[in-house]
Amino acid sequence: MKIQLTAPLRASGSIALPTSKSISNRALLIAALCGDEPHVSRPALCDDTAVMVNALSRHDGELINVGAAGTAMRFLTAYFATREGVTVTLDGTERMRQRPIGVLVDALRSLGACIDYLGLEGFPPLRIHGTVMHGGDVEMAGGVSSQFISAVMMVMPAIGGGTIRLMGDIVSLPYILMTAAVMRDMGTEVDIVDNLITVGNGYTGQDYMVEADWSAAAPWYALTALLSGSSLSLEGLAADSIQGDARLVDLGRKLGIDTRFDALGATLDSSHFIGCCCSCFADMASTPDLVPSWTVLLCLLERSFRMTGVRTLRLKESDRIEALREELLKLGYVLKIEGEDAISWYGERVAVGQNPPVINSHDDHRMAMAFAPAAVRFPGLIIDGAEAVSKSYPSYWQHLEQVGFELVRS
Repeated sequence: MKIQLTAPLRASGSIALPTSKSISNRALLIAALCGDEPHVSRPALCDDTAVMVNALSRHDGELINVGAAGTAMRFLTAYFATREGVTVTLDGTERMRQRPIGVLVDALRSLGACIDYLGLEGFPPLRIHGTVMHGGDVEMAGGVSSQFISAVMMVMPAIGGGTIRLMGDIVSLPYILMTAAVMRDMGTEVDIVDNLITVGNGYTGQDYMVEADWSAAAPWYALTALLSGSSLSLEGLAADSIQGDARLVDLGRKLGIDTRFDALGATLDSSHFIGCCCSCFADMASTPDLVPSWTVLLCLLERSFRMTGVRTLRLKESDRIEALREELLKLGYVLKIEGEDAISWYGERVAVGQNPPVINSHDDHRMAMAFAPAAVRFPGLIIDGAEAVSKSYPSYWQHLEQVGFELVRS
């Protein structure tokens, strides 16, 4: 589906943000490990969570296709490894078959899991034979996807507890801390000291309520910065969130965006927006999901920048580094890729080719949402593959209309 966007002069209104799919999938998996006794309130209503809910109800001998849901692939691999006597096959899209999973499989095998590769070694699809696993000590690389680490963390209480020692630098630490927080709230002990994670034995199975999604707030911060005088209320956001992407408050403050919290959520105000062109430098290793929106925003504001800690973006729903480079070039911005772990833009521009520009979402929800605010600078901009937002934020386009955007769908 293609959507053509025309932006208003300013945006105002109240947006009911979706709840967090990251938290939802953690809580749902833990509830399943507890025998579904805990109740998970307000789980996210999106593709990724629907995949998780469906998969957790599947039985022996079935093929489970998770599509493009990377979180589900990693978490379900660990979950089904613990299901004694149950054999399933986990598969996904062609892109999913290109996303490595060997680090997780090796860790689970060291705890007694029985998992076979059905294609290329180290990649899905997987055949998982549920068996009696044992707790204990395991080592994992800290510089890979935090979802591998979270998957092992969550099943450990169900197999006797143990420790995970993370080797080397740790990326996306806030997501590991999020996992620990959900685990504690659902009734187990988790201690994290430096690179050692210690997990207790067993869950007590507490009910859980999912909070609003801070990752989904990123394009709304971008719109507030781009449309001077805008004021947007984002329902459900909490100042004391367990989500690392609440870092948006500090990132926004550096641009002069005020974030005010009340009992209903957060209100963004751009009346103090800073229109200067000073350079911006940031390490994004702990908040990689913010990189697409913040990269596009800083280019649109013509704020030169350098971001480090971006190497994990190569392994997302798309190669987000290459996708950002390709699509920003359509808008005339020449994004530089510096080695494996940094991107930058220092003002280099080229002529815009197509008018209006047609942005390819690369079947990636973060890309579609990140580029939509560019319609403020490029009236009539088209997002091709707009349906990708259903992965995490199905109502995104309707919410843009709600604050004054005109959309033409084709």
